[in-house]
Amino acid sequence: MVLETLNVMQYLTSLVPDVMPVATVPILLLMCFLFLIWNHEETSSIPGPGYCMGIGPLISHGRFLWMGVGNACNYYNKTYGEFVRVWISGEETFIISK
Repeated sequence: MVLETLNVMQYLTSLVPDVMPVATVPILLLMCFLFLIWNHEETSSIPGPGYCMGIGPLISHGRFLWMGVGNACNYYNKTYGEFVRVWISGEETFIISK
């Protein structure tokens, strides 16, 4: 009797079908699909760091703040070439150098 009252898994498994209706799974799948479409961005032919759901712009902007404009531009030019796309303050910025 005591073991049955302390068995939490039995309580949870009996609660899940009551809490989660049948329509929840399709709604969750639809939300995941819409999230993927919303975060999808076409790949650019211009080289530079990837967007990756907003992480790329944060890293790019952080590099400019940390290294300074000159050193960050040199880093991106060595890494990606003469024409590079980066993000500064959330704005897509092109670095052209030779």
